[in-house]
Amino acid sequence: MDLKEIQNLIKFVSNSGVAEVKLEMDDVKITIKTTLEGTTPEITYLQQAPVAQAAPQAAPAPVAAAPVAAAPVAENANYITVKSPMIGTFYRKPSPDKPMFVEVGSTISKGDVVCVIEAMKLFNEIEAEISGKIVKILVDDMSPVEFDQPLFIVDPS
Repeated sequence: MDLKEIQNLIKFVSNSGVAEVKLEMDDVKITIKTTLEGTTPEITYLQQAPVAQAAPQAAPAPVAAAPVAAAPVAENANYITVKSPMIGTFYRKPSPDKPMFVEVGSTISKGDVVCVIEAMKLFNEIEAEISGKIVKILVDDMSPVEFDQPLFIVDPS
């Protein structure tokens, strides 16, 4: 990744209203954090250590993170979370004059469009990967979303 691409990424993140973005590629990790006031983002660059050195350090981190991830799963054991596959702006309807794709209580089938995410002037239809009933919509219309951010909770039964 060259300097121009990093600068474009910083501009995109600061304009999107997202608080933090982490990007990991081959031997580079980039974390961009912005504040609510829209000040200059903080950037951290890290070079990955060789595999032999990274293994002892990497083992404790997943163990520490596992209990945090297990708590929401225990509360909603029967529900599945639909997550954002990209960063961008979340839209619940295809255009301002059209109805919402889904509402709470809507029944969806695998392949149904549940929302649209705009990223870099492209509107990407997000399709359901499961069938079920929408239990909760976690993001407001026209809100910025991050990669892997929960969007919907679905009851697959």
